[in-house]
Amino acid sequence: MGSLEQLIIRQELVQRREEGCDTRGIEKRIRTALDNAQEIAAAEFCTLYDELDGLECDPAFPYHEPSTLDAIRALRPDGPRRMDVDLSDDDLLDRIYGAWLGRAAGCALGKPIEGWAKDRIDSYLAFANALPLDDYFPLVTGHPEGIIPHIKSCTRGNIEFMERDDDMDYPILGLLVLERKGVDFTPLNVANMWLGRMPYNLLYTAESAAYRNFVNRCWPPESATYRNPFREWIGAQIRADVFGYVTPGWPEMGAELAFRDASISHVKNGIYGEMFVAAMLSAAFVTDDIDKIIEIGLSEIPANCRLAEAVRDTMAWCREESDWEQVWNRINEKYGHYHGVHTINNAALVVMGMVYGENDYETGIVVAVRGGWDTDCNGATVGSILGAKFGARALPQKWVGVLNDRLLSAVRDCTDSKISDLAARTCEVAKNLMTEDRSVLASADTSQRPLVGLWSLEWSWQGGSAKYTLQVNKDLTGTLESSNNGISYPLRDVRTVGCDVQFSYVVDKGGWELELRFGGTVAADTIKGDLFSPVGEMSVTGTRIT
Repeated sequence: MGSLEQLIIRQELVQRREEGCDTRGIEKRIRTALDNAQEIAAAEFCTLYDELDGLECDPAFPYHEPSTLDAIRALRPDGPRRMDVDLSDDDLLDRIYGAWLGRAAGCALGKPIEGWAKDRIDSYLAFANALPLDDYFPLVTGHPEGIIPHIKSCTRGNIEFMERDDDMDYPILGLLVLERKGVDFTPLNVANMWLGRMPYNLLYTAESAAYRNFVNRCWPPESATYRNPFREWIGAQIRADVFGYVTPGWPEMGAELAFRDASISHVKNGIYGEMFVAAMLSAAFVTDDIDKIIEIGLSEIPANCRLAEAVRDTMAWCREESDWEQVWNRINEKYGHYHGVHTINNAALVVMGMVYGENDYETGIVVAVRGGWDTDCNGATVGSILGAKFGARALPQKWVGVLNDRLLSAVRDCTDSKISDLAARTCEVAKNLMTEDRSVLASADTSQRPLVGLWSLEWSWQGGSAKYTLQVNKDLTGTLESSNNGISYPLRDVRTVGCDVQFSYVVDKGGWELELRFGGTVAADTIKGDLFSPVGEMSVTGTRIT
């Protein structure tokens, strides 16, 4: 069995080239090493990987693609950051329920043929006498590349619930984070939720790499980049939805929440995909105009990034072509070189499905799924946005009725849920966030050293409370001293990005070290966040002393 670096270096080579690096000098050496892998030591692959990872982007690369929120916002176009929402509580719930149902139905439609190319899908549908597709995929035998029988539960006439799928696990995980922490959740909260609620073997590509990094004490944002060649793939884009559901008419906040989630596993266009979808969902509660919804999504990501270019291209092609298959041809010609689960090419199919499905939910999910590539993801995203636009009452029973309001999941304690219950819980979070005043945080000190100084901290511990004094120096060294026993712990890995802060310290447990990590936010002279330990999260609050 090869080393981790040997197994993934080929994909890292592709990723670095797509990010704008000149890989010609190292590519031949990597391919030679792979051809002689039995004779090459693991350390050599590690050295090659580090060298590849350290390449600088070619100055001639025409795109600007940062991975921090402030830098992303500095490059985004103008847009409506927050809009008035004219929905009653009942209508808001109907829209959110429609989004959950629409996502589930779109996911179920695409699930049996996930990863298929368009020509394979068309061949199967023609063999099954199911063109044009106007219902779920039929399960027929005899086709040389047909549907695997164990996916029967997502085929026509066999659907009794929404089968477990990672596209539906992630909205549940996001909802749990929001219910626990509200709008102030951090990337560390998301990472910890995954560790506590999601089995590792049911995560894929970038999410699997990030989870592996968490287990090895590599936390966000490094968890997104270390040995993760899938960091611009679609995994973050399919996690966006709940952050749009809870921010109706507030695309800037929806995109910000999506950024925090995406940053644990993705960079650049991988992050933009989640921000783009979350902002579109926020907008779908306010406007029926699909072009406006897409433009609002674009207003939260860099104007000159590869994802924005693909979206603008697709919108232009949709205006020029009455036949979606001609648009698909143009998408495939320009963006078909990306992997089948990359963000950029699949986002183009999502936009195509939205445009042709502007007035018809069925057309939207069918067009998105028949385009191929990551079919369940694309069907789910289009179904989600159109579901939020139309509302549950307007969705065809042919598509959503067969689900029987039931969703199976791998998320611990949420393995069998009513979709309507998830929608009601989401609606409660949304109503709370819609009254949120962010002016204090917006005006807080966002210098590079907001944590510097002396702090009094307190958190709950074993039925009581623990008090500490935190000292952070200008060079980001410092100590954490217990007020209970006077023990002082040196700080490790202190970091600040804007108002977000992190640090860790180690407790000697009699011959082995236990690392505890704090992640939170500084606003003026207050600090709040969580301490992450093997026994769970502990909420921390504090005030500045000096």
